[in-house]
Amino acid sequence: MRRRAAAAVLLAAGLVLPAALAGCGPPGGRASAGPTVQGADAGTGAGAGTEKGAEAEREATVPGKGKREGEGGEGGAGSGAGLPPVVDRVPTRDKVVFLTYDDGAERDPRFIDLVRERRLPVSMFLTDSVVGPGYGHFARLRSVGASLQNHTLDHPALRGLPYAGQRAEICGQQRKLKSRFGIRPHLFRPPYGTYDATTLRAAADCGIAAVVLWRITLEGDGTLTYTRGAHRPAPGDIISVPAGETPPLTLAERTTRLLRVLEEQGLKVGRLEDHLR
Repeated sequence: MRRRAAAAVLLAAGLVLPAALAGCGPPGGRASAGPTVQGADAGTGAGAGTEKGAEAEREATVPGKGKREGEGGEGGAGSGAGLPPVVDRVPTRDKVVFLTYDDGAERDPRFIDLVRERRLPVSMFLTDSVVGPGYGHFARLRSVGASLQNHTLDHPALRGLPYAGQRAEICGQQRKLKSRFGIRPHLFRPPYGTYDATTLRAAADCGIAAVVLWRITLEGDGTLTYTRGAHRPAPGDIISVPAGETPPLTLAERTTRLLRVLEEQGLKVGRLEDHLR
């Protein structure tokens, strides 16, 4: 357990992933060079910053291997016995990828129809201050098969904030979603993909089982961008769909285009929650 927790902390220290659109883009709107995954020596040892070193770190955070004892509680600082794994893809032999949607700013009614008609097991990472009075839209999405997960109360960049502030953002949204939907999410996405060891500790103490990042971003015009690796979808990839202020395509249109690409690759959409427990 100590080795697994240490691996998750090392990954947290070196990995920062951006979202490409305004809804969950880098703070201040600055472009980012993409994620860096450090090796076991935090950038000084063999394999540091390389694909081989990155793969070693990702294997150290296979879901279930970093899980803490007493999962689901809201204990005090450091009360978790371990830290949640951080993942941008899921090791699986199934030909599936995972669709995740951020913030909740886009409320396209046609997207609800698409999720229902295609039976898409999408994951919605919601921010309370963004969703505002629109929780009814997400109740309808949940009724047709979408899952609702945690994306903080107010969408701050968490990295560098004190424990109390990070815990308030994560646990606060846990309580909001519990009061509105009767659920307590076990997946969490940090705004802008930025986090640190304190984020993982706070997430653990709020009952989070895994911190979810992404390898692929679906842009507002329907194109795909990649944080690392091959420039094509592959089994196990987590795809982020950040909210845009005025995207050229609606949420339903972007998703439909993506589904065509996935079908050409022989891939289907899987339920992320079934792979991260």
